[in-house]
Amino acid sequence: MKTTGEFLRANHSGATQVLRDWCKKVGKYPPLALAMLGLSISWVILMLRQVPCMQGGNSFDNSCYSDIPVLYHWRGMRDGLIPIIEAELEYPVGSALLMEAARRLIPLFASYDDASAAAAAYFGINAVILFALMGVTVWAMTRMARPGDALLVALSPAVMTTGLINWDAGAVVLSVLALLAWSRKKPILTGVLLGLGVAVKLYPLFFLGPLAVLCLRTGRMRAFLATFGTGVLTWVAINLPYYLANPQNWFYFWTFNYDERGPDLGSFWLVLSQLGQEPTNLSRAEIVLMLLGCIVIALLLLFASKRPRLVQGCFLVLTWFLIINKVYSPQYVLWLLPLLVLANPRKLSWVIFSIAETGYFFAVWAYLAAARDGGEYRFYWVAIAVRVLVQLWLCAQVVADIIIPERDPMGQALREIDEGLFSDMSDVGWLAKVREKSVRMLSSSREN
Repeated sequence: MKTTGEFLRANHSGATQVLRDWCKKVGKYPPLALAMLGLSISWVILMLRQVPCMQGGNSFDNSCYSDIPVLYHWRGMRDGLIPIIEAELEYPVGSALLMEAARRLIPLFASYDDASAAAAAYFGINAVILFALMGVTVWAMTRMARPGDALLVALSPAVMTTGLINWDAGAVVLSVLALLAWSRKKPILTGVLLGLGVAVKLYPLFFLGPLAVLCLRTGRMRAFLATFGTGVLTWVAINLPYYLANPQNWFYFWTFNYDERGPDLGSFWLVLSQLGQEPTNLSRAEIVLMLLGCIVIALLLLFASKRPRLVQGCFLVLTWFLIINKVYSPQYVLWLLPLLVLANPRKLSWVIFSIAETGYFFAVWAYLAAARDGGEYRFYWVAIAVRVLVQLWLCAQVVADIIIPERDPMGQALREIDEGLFSDMSDVGWLAKVREKSVRMLSSSREN
């Protein structure tokens, strides 16, 4: 008679073999087909999660909140007003364009005069648009060095929970396409895509810092200037008509985020504020911390023994921004998701990241529900702390991969595929001399 331990080991061995056989069968299918199937499954789960809210249930109690129907009513779109041009909006112009495009399609499915039907149609149209944008994101991921990693994006709990909170998928797809364009040695197209991305959400702007440092390191400043210049021109071309039409509303996004917004959901500033420790000038403190973090990251990218990958620098800068930002809305996880998969393609990292972010997602709605009912929900502080600590841990992993290139899961052969104009490039002469001199000075100080 088998002991309990022998029984478990035998069954574990059998289950492991079944899993391996299944993975071999699945691995025969094209990565894009698998990724799109995974995304479709995730989107069905996401839509099913929205049912309670669509049926009139409380969005906090059911964890199905979405800005899409809320802003349709609160920002004048229900009354035919054009965001920013005719109504204030706390989002950039590119997001306003997505909102207005969906509103213009409502007559294909419902009458503007039927308020409830029009609102339902508006939500459904946006759901289709955002699914399509995530589909392009998944396609772009399959064009990178490890096509199978696209499945980690497609089947991410982040998509199943936050995909319909806001229009962030627009910036996500443009940022990933920009990285793909750079990997194909197209700096001008990279600039156009980054300009479009910054017009939708501000965060792709942070990609320019690591790009500039690595271009400086490899003597590719002409390529950087081409990317930067076309990015600026693209951003101006999209924003200028809105600015000319209504300068005050155009500035509202900037004044709201810098002057009016205080410690908000998801940030450690909120925890400090609720503990009575809020800094006197939060915006200035945030800027100072951001600059200090960027300086440290720039030095790491510039003086690491082997040139880091572009996406590693982008991940570090964006994650640092989200850690010290005034607010961490649940859908911001979508910003990090593809960068995490590209910068730190470890399954364990993806699992821990998913657990922390999913925990935070449900915690934020429980916190808002408790606040609505006049209660306290201090576990929300724990959820924020766990999220921040996990993000710092992920950054530490990427930093370790940069300092010790041999531990980078991408490996030398794969890392060159996504590096575009950086592929096979050596450091500029002056930088190599500075690094050698620094190493000699460090060695001499240790000996003394």
